[in-house]
Amino acid sequence: MAESLGILTLLPPVIAILLAIATRQVFISLIVGIFMGYVILAGGNPWLGFLDTMQGLVDVFSDAGNTRTIMFCALVGALIVFMQRSGGVAGFIAFVERKLQKYEDRQDGSGKVVVQLLAWLTGALVFVESSISVLTVGTLYRPIFDKMGISREKLAYIADSSSAPSSILIPFNGWGAFIMTLLAAEGFANPFSTMIKALGYNFYAIIALLLVPVIILLKRDFGPMRKAETRAQGGQLLSDGATPVVDTELTDIAAKEGVVPNLWNMVLPIVVMVLCMPLMLAYTGWDTARGVLGADAGAVEVFLLAVGRGSGSTSVLVAVTLSILVSMGFYKAQGIFGIRESVDLVLKGIAGLIPLALLMLLAFAIGSLCKQLETGIYVADVAKGFLSPALVPFLVFVVTCFIAFSTGSSWGTFAIMIPIAVPMSEQMDANVLMAIAAVLGGGVFGDHCSPISDTTILSSMASATDHVDHVKTQLPYAGIAGGLAAMLYLVLGLL
Repeated sequence: MAESLGILTLLPPVIAILLAIATRQVFISLIVGIFMGYVILAGGNPWLGFLDTMQGLVDVFSDAGNTRTIMFCALVGALIVFMQRSGGVAGFIAFVERKLQKYEDRQDGSGKVVVQLLAWLTGALVFVESSISVLTVGTLYRPIFDKMGISREKLAYIADSSSAPSSILIPFNGWGAFIMTLLAAEGFANPFSTMIKALGYNFYAIIALLLVPVIILLKRDFGPMRKAETRAQGGQLLSDGATPVVDTELTDIAAKEGVVPNLWNMVLPIVVMVLCMPLMLAYTGWDTARGVLGADAGAVEVFLLAVGRGSGSTSVLVAVTLSILVSMGFYKAQGIFGIRESVDLVLKGIAGLIPLALLMLLAFAIGSLCKQLETGIYVADVAKGFLSPALVPFLVFVVTCFIAFSTGSSWGTFAIMIPIAVPMSEQMDANVLMAIAAVLGGGVFGDHCSPISDTTILSSMASATDHVDHVKTQLPYAGIAGGLAAMLYLVLGLL
C-alpha cells in the first residue's frame, strides 16, 4: 500500500494538522483529514470516501481497547463533578492556599513557583496512566492557576510534559505493558529487563520531564508562552478568539450548598483510582505471567511481570468505575448525596466531557486510517536509505518524531517503529537498547507536539484552554528537549 500511494499517505494527517493550526477548529480539521484519507483509499471517489469515513468512525468501537478508553474519558467527567460538588476540590484549593499564604505577598513570585512545582510533581507521581495524570493536574490546579494569574497554556504544558514522560519512565502501567508486548514479539526473552535497560537512553522523556521545573525555577518563559503569561497576569485567562476544548460551565461546578470543603472528598477518589490501576494490571495479566514463569515462580515475581502483561484500557476503566462507586458510598455516608443525586451527577459529568469523547473518537479514527494508509511504514522505508550504523539512534529518533507528529499517536508509532528499529540496529551492529529508547522518546516527542494527539487534546481539555494555543506555546519547549535528545543520540552514536 505504501509503495503504491507514495507521498499521498502523508496527505491526510498533514492536512488535519495544518487545518487545525490555521482554523483553530480541531473537530473539522480531523474530519476533513479522515475524509481525505478515505477518498485516497477509494481511488479518488468522494462518495465512497464519505461512506468509508462513516464506517471508519463506527469501526473505532470494534476495538475493545478504544471503546474502554472513550468510556474512561466520559466517566472521568463524573469523577470530576463528584470531587467538585462534594467540596473536595474546594478543600484541596483551601489547603494549598493555606500552604502558599506566606508566599502570596512576596514580590518575587514565590507562590507561583511553588504551585507550578506542585502541579508538575502531581503529574509525575500519577504515573499509572497519562490520561489520569493530565486530567488530575488540569482539574485540580486550574482554579489555583486562574486565581494566581498563571496562564492556562502554562498549566496545559505542565500537565502534558509531566504525564507521558513519567508514564514511560516508570513503566508499571499500560505503557509498559504495551512496550513489553512489542519487545516480546521481536524475540526478547526478557522484555521487562530489556525495557528497563533502555530507559537510561530515553533522553527526550528525561529532558522533557526535568525541563519543566527548570523553566519554572528560572522564571524565563519565552516565545508564545511569554505572551500568554503576560496576558494572564493582566487578568485575561484566554487569548482573543480562543475556544476552550471543554465548556467550563459544564465542568466548573461549585460545592453543594451547606457542604463544608473537605480535602479527603477529593483525595480518596484519586487514591482509589491510582491504587486500582497497578492492581488491575496485575489481575488482567496474572494468568499470562504465570504461564510464562511457571507454577514454581514466586508471587512477587509473577506480580511484577503481570503488571507488564495486563490490559491498560481495562485497568483504567475498572479503576475509574470503582473510584466512582467508592465515592458514592463515601459521600452517602457523610450525608452529602443520595443515590439519585449521585446518578444525576454522573450523567452531568459525562455530558460535560462529551466533546472530549468525540475528539478521542476522531483521534482513534485518524490513527486507524494512517495504519491503513501505512503512513508510518512509508516514512520509515524512505528513511532506511539514509541510515548508517553510527546514525541509527539519531535517525530512528528523528523519523519516529515525524511519524508520531503526523499520526498523533505515540503507541501507534511504537508499533510501527520497534519492529523496524530492532532488526535494523541488530543487522547494522548498532546499539539496540539506544535504538529502542530512541523510538520511545521520539514517540513521546511527536505525541507532545501534534495537534491531533489524544494526550495533547486531553491536556487542553483538562486545562480548559484553546487547543491550538496549547500546541503553539508548548512546541518551543518540546523543541528544546527534542533538539537536545537528538544531539545526544548523534554524539553517542558517533562515539
